[in-house]
Order: sequence, then structure tokens, then C-alpha cells
Amino acid sequence: MSQLHEYSDFKHFLVSSPSEYVAHVEINRPAKLNAFFEDMWVELGKVFDKLSCDPNVRAVVLSGAGDRAFTAGLDVKAASEGSIVSASAGDGARTATQMRRGVFEFQECITRVEKCEKPVICVLHGISYGLAIDVSSCADVRICSKDTKLSVKEVDIGLAADIGTLSRLPKVVGSFSWVKDVCMSARIFGADEALAVGFVSQVHESKAKSIEAAVNLATLLSSKSPVAVQGTKELLNHARENTVADSLRYTAIWNSAMLQSNDLKAAFMSSFQKTRPTFAKL
Repeated sequence: MSQLHEYSDFKHFLVSSPSEYVAHVEINRPAKLNAFFEDMWVELGKVFDKLSCDPNVRAVVLSGAGDRAFTAGLDVKAASEGSIVSASAGDGARTATQMRRGVFEFQECITRVEKCEKPVICVLHGISYGLAIDVSSCADVRICSKDTKLSVKEVDIGLAADIGTLSRLPKVVGSFSWVKDVCMSARIFGADEALAVGFVSQVHESKAKSIEAAVNLATLLSSKSPVAVQGTKELLNHARENTVADSLRYTAIWNSAMLQSNDLKAAFMSSFQKTRPTFAKL
């Protein structure tokens, strides 16, 4: 595994390359269970903005450093001293405006994981509370270890989750009843339950095995046409948010441009010749 030096300036995230065209991003605050404070979520957005445009990256694995947690969520002490929670008392409309701007900024930083053009595979392990659900719901694929303990924790600190879980989780899993169950109760649920409802697609014995599986999947995705993989992500995300008719129209417009790629010819030729195709950087 090699470090990606162009990402070495980030303080709270380690970015390495376990295989060609694969980036591994680790939340790097293990002594505090990878809990987030404002500088971290701002930096997370910057990391994924950079990965999205990096031609040397075709797939991303996201995990948490250390053995205990993917992330325990929001660092409540730091948040209580930050710009969102500590909006000055006084005129209600002005206080609300200040808080709303802060929440929008927080939401947008997390949403950049979803907006990343490259497929993102999230590996959950250990404590995965609150913001862990917000972030992982933005990923394209979720994998977890058997020790994972998950919770939509915000109700227990006196608020409705506002960074993305309540908007995305109902679209990730098949049961709205289950979503309301875990979101309103803030109860802890495990890997088997997460697999049963479709929140994760794989469960492995350990964090190490989960990361190995994620890297293997990312390596497989990176071996395929980046035009095809990134286009598939774009079209699936569009289909999730729009009608079938609108999605079919968007697909036709998208592919009228992307079918002109040399990747199509390379894939066909390799199929006939029984060889492995190579694709130019995108």
C-alpha cells in the first residue's frame, strides 16, 4: 500500500492506494473514536472533491482508523462550542438564519461523498453511530464487520437527524417501518440486522476482512471502463430521484455522448480476443 502524496496535506484523513486506481480514505482520529468536529467535516468534503476529479482514482474505499470505531458520530462537546449549536440568542429569525446556514454547510460537506464521481465503498466496523449513518448512506456500497454496532443516535441528544440520514436511509433500505423504528428509538442494531434490511451488502468476520473485501471490489471496479462505471453510478442516482420516464430520457441523452468513447470499442475487442482491456484515464 502506498501513500498518495498529493493528499498528504489533509490533517484528519489518511489517503493511500492499496492497488492501482484505488484510493483508501481513513478517518484519522482513533483516540476520539473518529468523532467529527467542524474542521473534519469541512476537510471530508475537500478530500472527496479532489478524489472526484483525480484521473488516477477510479474507486474509493472509506473506513475509520483504529480498532474501536468507524466513527462515534459528532463530537458533542466540540459541537456545543461551534458555530451551529452556539448561535447567539436574541431575535429568533436571525438566530435561525445563522443556524440554517451552518446546517446547510455541514450537509453539503457530507453530500460530497455522494457527489463523488467515483464509486465509494464504505467499510463500517465497531461503533458506527449518528454521523456514521449519514456518511455511509452517501456511499454506493456498504460493507461491515460482525462487531459493528450502528445507531441513528441523534434522538438521544435531543434532535432529529439533520445531515442526511432521514432523507437517504428510506431510499437505501426497503422497509419504511424499520427506518422509523431505528430513527425514532435511536436503538443500537448490529451487522446481521443491517444485512437483513439491505443497509449493507456484505458482512465479514473482522475489520481487516471487511477492508480486504472492499479493496477487492474497488480493484474490480477500477479494472473496468471508467466511462461505463461512472456513468452507471450517475444514471442509478438519477433514477433513484426521478420518474422512470425522466430517467430513460436522461439515460438516452447521457449515452448519446458516452457511447462515442473508445472504451466501447476496447471492451468489444477484448471480448472477441479473450484479452484484458485497458482503458485511458478519465
